Amino acid sequence: MLDQKLPAAHAEGGTGHDAVRLAVVVGALGVVFGDIGTSPIYTLQTVFNPADPHPVPVSTGNVYGVVSLIFWSVMIIVTLTYVLLAMRIDNDGEGGIMALITLLRRWTAPRGRRTAAALAGLGIFGAALFFGDSMITPAISVLSAVEGLKIVAPSLEEGIVPITAVIIVVLFAVQRQGTAAIGRLFGPIMIAWFAAIGGFGVAGIVEEPGILKALSPSYALTFLAGNFGIAFFALAAIVLAVTGAEALYADMGHFGRRAITRGWLSLVLPACVLSYLGQGALILKDPANISSPFFLLVPGWGRWPMVLLATAATVIASQAVITGAYSVAAQAARLGYLPRLRITHTSASTIGQIYVPWINWLLLVSVLTLVFAFRSSAALAYAFGMAVICTITITTLLFFYVAQSRWGTPRWVLAAGAIILVSVDLLFVGANLTKLAHGAWLPLLIGLTAFTVMTTWQHGREIVTANRQRHEGSLRDFVSQLQASTTTVTVPGTAVFLNRGGQTAPLALRANVENNHVRHARVVIMSIEIQPLPRVPEAERTVIDDLGYGDDGIIFVTVRYGYMETPDIPAALRGLSPEQTEGPLDTDDTTYYLSKIELLSSAERTMAPWRKRLFIATSHITADAAEQFGLPRDRTVIMGSHIDV
Repeated sequence: MLDQKLPAAHAEGGTGHDAVRLAVVVGALGVVFGDIGTSPIYTLQTVFNPADPHPVPVSTGNVYGVVSLIFWSVMIIVTLTYVLLAMRIDNDGEGGIMALITLLRRWTAPRGRRTAAALAGLGIFGAALFFGDSMITPAISVLSAVEGLKIVAPSLEEGIVPITAVIIVVLFAVQRQGTAAIGRLFGPIMIAWFAAIGGFGVAGIVEEPGILKALSPSYALTFLAGNFGIAFFALAAIVLAVTGAEALYADMGHFGRRAITRGWLSLVLPACVLSYLGQGALILKDPANISSPFFLLVPGWGRWPMVLLATAATVIASQAVITGAYSVAAQAARLGYLPRLRITHTSASTIGQIYVPWINWLLLVSVLTLVFAFRSSAALAYAFGMAVICTITITTLLFFYVAQSRWGTPRWVLAAGAIILVSVDLLFVGANLTKLAHGAWLPLLIGLTAFTVMTTWQHGREIVTANRQRHEGSLRDFVSQLQASTTTVTVPGTAVFLNRGGQTAPLALRANVENNHVRHARVVIMSIEIQPLPRVPEAERTVIDDLGYGDDGIIFVTVRYGYMETPDIPAALRGLSPEQTEGPLDTDDTTYYLSKIELLSSAERTMAPWRKRLFIATSHITADAAEQFGLPRDRTVIMGSHIDV
């Protein structure tokens, strides 16, 4: 979205335009590319790992073939699929798999709804897999960096796991502070990182310049065709070179397509390619270097600084994916796939910088468990690869389906492109499936668990909503009954009743009238709608309905927010005029009423018994509504009721 502001800067002069553009690119380098930019640490090492259940023998032909496959995998999956194609489709500036899901809902023709629903479900599974990615990335990234100690100080090898655990605990402990303050440091650190890995890569190439021949696709094709039995299994590790590709797309809303594209093509891609080529050259020179080609590529004098720089880079990579997990969880909650979560915005200027405590501590426990269970980056590699390639494959499928609705490109052209790119993705998926017994099962289990929770919550929420509507009854009929009532007393003041929609009467309002026989002079029934777009313009924020009576002081207000926004009910009320509300509202003395629902499992076969228990258990993590909607505690009344599931 920063891109949208750049024309104004350009009008002020070329220098200002260039400065703004450079600042955005540097910011993108610090946030977007951390994950994919640290892949050179462990990719080649994993491919030639002699402890692999399907080892790749070290030979000149295999080294050329593997390096060539890495280069062309990065070019096809990252550069072509994401940078040149997928990032051309956005949802009001936002990218990522959640944006594609909302676009599916918005553009699908009636006859294609069943297909779109199936793809949306697949997309939710892809989003669920991202939670697995966000657990594995900090573990494998920090472990791989700290493992550099084995090269510079072998006596510290036993301390790798404890040091990694301490770094991870500190990383998650400071999340509540937000990334606004340290974010300015990320860009320069990552620029230094890419300059270093590119420079040391060049030094390796100079020693064995023949490695440059690996840039030819003929070596990749020859390796695949002539050694398919070996090459196919090698793909399970080669996929590590494209980890973080989804981040390029997901963070498009923060930095814009142009900034990410320029950062990738001008610095990140060349640096990573040079590092892979340099490592390949080092292995050609001495096959014993497969133990840690990334750190061994660095001269002895630079290994300690490189370990420290790698640790900083991997922490930044972890920070990016942790923040991404917050965003995915928050968007899923606002779209109805998770309960309402407590969300803290950590930046007054950047709405995307949020902190979700429940997700933070869940990730911390999960990451520490992975570190102590797997104890090395090599052991985690196949779990990581499966999470990454499944998400990439799902994103590719959703992209081409949405593209046919948005673009005027002939279908046969899109179909041909889809077949080619999805076939490449599926080849990687197949290779990773061979590693199920060696860790690839982990992200699938995490994804399946998260998917089950998300779809159960969505289905259970629909059941509860239907039952609640039966209890509440028609809102317009209730207002008409109030007009005819002779026993209900009107008391001074303003009362706001939060409700899920405008069709039914809030349980708290109905209970107040039927049990206490009173109503306030000003009654605002308010519904919060989360729109399938990032942000709603202020002019479209509220819609007023007088419910059939223009002078009774009872109105229904629909307040709309985008899924990237934080609802603020008092602020929305202050934006209403007396003409809209049938008289002035005393917003400083307003009483807010919430209906607290206790969920009970019924004998009715609405869901499987275990899913009912899961739904009720999940409901306990629901954030406090008063805090979520910015309601003042001293003027909020909570009235209870129960609903059967």
